[in-house]
Amino acid sequence: MNENQDREQSRHSRRLWSGSAARWMTVVALSALSGSALTIGLTRVSAESNHVTQPKPIATRLVGQPMTIQISSDVTQAVRKVEPDVVGVENYQLVSNFFSQQSKLQATGIGTGVMFYKDDKSAYLVTNNHVVEGAAKVDIVRDSGKHYNAEVVGTDPYTDLAVLKVPASVFKGVDAINFADSDKIEAGEPAIAIGTPLGLDFADTVTSGIVSAKSRIMPVQDEATQQTLDYQTVIQTDAAINPGNSGGPLVDIHGDVMGINSSKIVAQNFEGMGFAIPSNEVKVVAKQLMQTGHAIHPALGIEAYSLTSLPQQMWPDVPVDYGVWVKKVTSPETRAAGLRSNDVIVGLNATTIRTMADLRTQVFQTKPGDTVTLKVYRDSRLVTMRVKIGSMDTQLTTGDVGSP
Repeated sequence: MNENQDREQSRHSRRLWSGSAARWMTVVALSALSGSALTIGLTRVSAESNHVTQPKPIATRLVGQPMTIQISSDVTQAVRKVEPDVVGVENYQLVSNFFSQQSKLQATGIGTGVMFYKDDKSAYLVTNNHVVEGAAKVDIVRDSGKHYNAEVVGTDPYTDLAVLKVPASVFKGVDAINFADSDKIEAGEPAIAIGTPLGLDFADTVTSGIVSAKSRIMPVQDEATQQTLDYQTVIQTDAAINPGNSGGPLVDIHGDVMGINSSKIVAQNFEGMGFAIPSNEVKVVAKQLMQTGHAIHPALGIEAYSLTSLPQQMWPDVPVDYGVWVKKVTSPETRAAGLRSNDVIVGLNATTIRTMADLRTQVFQTKPGDTVTLKVYRDSRLVTMRVKIGSMDTQLTTGDVGSP
């Protein structure tokens, strides 16, 4: 997909793949600042009060009186359900030695993975493509630091997903995770991230927050060249996600995986903006990678933007303020079906298309060869056409890489 919407976000998107932990170990004295802010806040409230309130008696507990503390919660139960499936994923690459002029395997980074399928012989894990990219060897790490060699079954740079395989015995007595239906999640519901931030010393770190938004568009970039390969609909969360969390699960309150953590915005004055690949997309791609080693992507064959992402002076003369503006038609089949540059797509089959996220979601649910009905505004006229879905080349190219 080669849509160019929300391109400013790409400058701030950073992969969460941890190299040297030392680079990230900067300690900031937040407690003193927080304490000062709290004191000021309390002082201000007190100063604004017009009367004196007598303090209420403080409840006390007699020494020796039993006290019950409830340490279990919905969050802890969700973590217990999925944590046995979560592993560190270590990427080993051949590194040249300047003095001996020989290369040797060296751990160059670590991410996270989660086991999603197991049969009698093998267990399969999903992680991010950028976690294992360029690896000569991949290990998973679990059982308090025990390493197991993993086979890279398949990778897909366009969704930034990869599947690994280890013997089923590595996960003896452990059931595979359940995937949530990411189409049904709602902004504001709890979200729990589990991963390996900063390296193995912090394995199985749990952070929690909420789903901030369920349909953001973010770029997928090649780790080596920084080329934008695709644009992806992702879940936004404010659960703390740090380098090393890549490939780890974003979990709902039931302990089901709603997404795979992949990136965050790193910029001054920005906090709590992490992103996860939705589980419904992960399920489809991971299954294809597990079965064939590669993924097939349906494509409409256009370059386009959400209409609302354009300056209004660039809007075509259409009677709506939503839809997807077609910059360029790259597919001969789509062009032959009648779609033109400057058209505004407002519907696909029975679904209203308001943004690129809507269009990408609907196209992703089709297969190459399927025929869909597009509703398009061409100036003030509503046009309906039948378009055959094509496929995106899953090999890296130097030119355009397709679109929904």
